[in-house]
Amino acid sequence: MKKIILAVVLMGMVACQQDKLGYVDNVKVMSDYQEKIDIDAKYKTLAETFAKKRDSISQTFQMEAQAFQVKAQSMSQTKAQEEYAVIQQKGQFIGQQLQQEELALQQKNQTEMDSLITKVKDEIKAYGKANGYTYLLSGGDGGSVLYGTETNDVTDAIVKILNDKYKK
Repeated sequence: MKKIILAVVLMGMVACQQDKLGYVDNVKVMSDYQEKIDIDAKYKTLAETFAKKRDSISQTFQMEAQAFQVKAQSMSQTKAQEEYAVIQQKGQFIGQQLQQEELALQQKNQTEMDSLITKVKDEIKAYGKANGYTYLLSGGDGGSVLYGTETNDVTDAIVKILNDKYKK
């Protein structure tokens, strides 16, 4: 009889235990996280620098091509075609070089962002474990939480932890 009562009491205790739930607004975390802001600023600057370089190179090449057009009028047709082919190859080479440079810049940015996202996810997991959460759900645009009370929103705590660690 004591075993049955003990079993019922234990089952009641287990049934009374509730999962601790919280949610994180991922959009807010990423928009307020200083390291993300710094990475965005760095790549914006790099993209602007690249655009200026690309424009300068393109402008120089255009001037070369225009100078060739003037020069070609005084050349034989065969010689003009040969030089035009050289200029055309140079233009293709420049275009490929610029395209490769732009792609490398984009890949470097994507690698840093992937690393940052992993860092944020790891920090959210650590926060959840340290604070006894059974589940931390994704909120914000594209998240799975359609409604949650503000007491379950741990977004600001996550942003503060991330920014404090980044400052160090």
